[in-house]
Amino acid sequence: MRNAFLSLVLVAAANVAHPASAQDTNSEAPTANMQFVSKTIVQPLAAVPAPAPIPAKAAAQPSSSGTSELTQLRAEVAAQRASITQQISALQAQQSQLDTMERRLALALGETPTPKPIRAAAAPNPTGPVQRVAAAPTGASQSASAAAAQGTVGVAPEDADRQPEVAALGRQGSAITKKGKISGEVAWSYARADRNRAVFRGVEVVESVLVGTFDINESRQDVFTQKVGLQYGLTDDIEIGIDVPFVARWNTSILAPVAGPAANGETREIDNSANGYGVGDVEIQLRKQLHAPRGFGAYVIGNVQVAIPTGEGPFSLERNQFGEASEAATGSGFWGATAGLTAIVPSDPGVLFGSLSYTKNFARDVDAVLPPVRIERVDPGDALSFSAGVGLALNPRLSLNFGYAHSWGFGTQTTTRALTEGAEATEQTSRDLQIGRFLFGTTYKMTPKTSLNFGIEAGLTDDATDLRMVLRIPFVL
Repeated sequence: MRNAFLSLVLVAAANVAHPASAQDTNSEAPTANMQFVSKTIVQPLAAVPAPAPIPAKAAAQPSSSGTSELTQLRAEVAAQRASITQQISALQAQQSQLDTMERRLALALGETPTPKPIRAAAAPNPTGPVQRVAAAPTGASQSASAAAAQGTVGVAPEDADRQPEVAALGRQGSAITKKGKISGEVAWSYARADRNRAVFRGVEVVESVLVGTFDINESRQDVFTQKVGLQYGLTDDIEIGIDVPFVARWNTSILAPVAGPAANGETREIDNSANGYGVGDVEIQLRKQLHAPRGFGAYVIGNVQVAIPTGEGPFSLERNQFGEASEAATGSGFWGATAGLTAIVPSDPGVLFGSLSYTKNFARDVDAVLPPVRIERVDPGDALSFSAGVGLALNPRLSLNFGYAHSWGFGTQTTTRALTEGAEATEQTSRDLQIGRFLFGTTYKMTPKTSLNFGIEAGLTDDATDLRMVLRIPFVL
């Protein structure tokens, strides 16, 4: 027993001193496994060999396979950039359509479209390095980016902030001329007034028998006017203009007293007809846009107009011994000034409009003889006028207007003196005039700078002109 223990101790000591021989003595599989585990655990990381560095020349000069890969990669990058360019163009076209729809919606709501200037998108650099793609914004940043994009794509039309034209209002319903621009118009108008009156002075015996005198007064006026006007924009909302009319007038006035049953005199007729041709009263205008809506609201335009008596007035005409004029007047013969306001409310596809004005006519001494009196001084009555109506746009080029206009002309005060010696001056005031008219107008936009306006006024009261037609061609130079 003792000898066996000593033998084991000697064998262990021999293995410690000579591991190789001990490895040969024992079985190979367990020893190999133990050696593998020991190496795996104790081997340091620093002992792992580093890859050999690539020489600079070798990196700068890739192989033929590397060159083909770079060429293919560049072709793919160029194709992607071309695709992105096409997508940007398509997005810009869609954005333009969206801006157009937004402007139409804003006009339908009565708002003013916000101008959106075009900003060209930068084209990708086909040869430059690939740019890093930023992360898409989220939340408030995304909304801000969308708003910025909408503010820089698309452009509003040139007259987006201008009120629509109203043909029924004539020049007062047109847009203000922009700063530094010149606009004008050529207009032709025809007016017809026909008045027939039968006055009976006498006694009515029975319903069908009249004893006395009839006076039949027939009066007709035909007036053709051609007007040329020019306007200049002092600022974007103030313009000054001048209108010069040329008038051709035909007056027919016949007084036919008819003898009644109690008179034996013959029927006689007095003809005071006359014609006149020449320059009418020149008008100078100043117009200012007082308010432009930023949403639902009205365009408000103020205007001041001065009428200069450049035409030949009724008291400047030559007359015969009976006071009959040899020609018809082409002007009023008096200075006048008009101040007014015009309001236009867009309500797509139509507009509402209205105007209010006051005209002051200035008195003057005329010193004209109309037997049996001498007319010394005439103070024409002032006038208060208003109008209102609605317009309807049938399409972007064509619109229709309907309205009503009324003028209240105050009586004219006249100072006369009988032709007899020592006669005293007397003052007379005529009755007020009520002038009501139905308005109809249509506007056709022939080009972006030229329109065709046609208007009709039909008299609705006895004092109003029976019919007036106006053809206007406004333009911008």
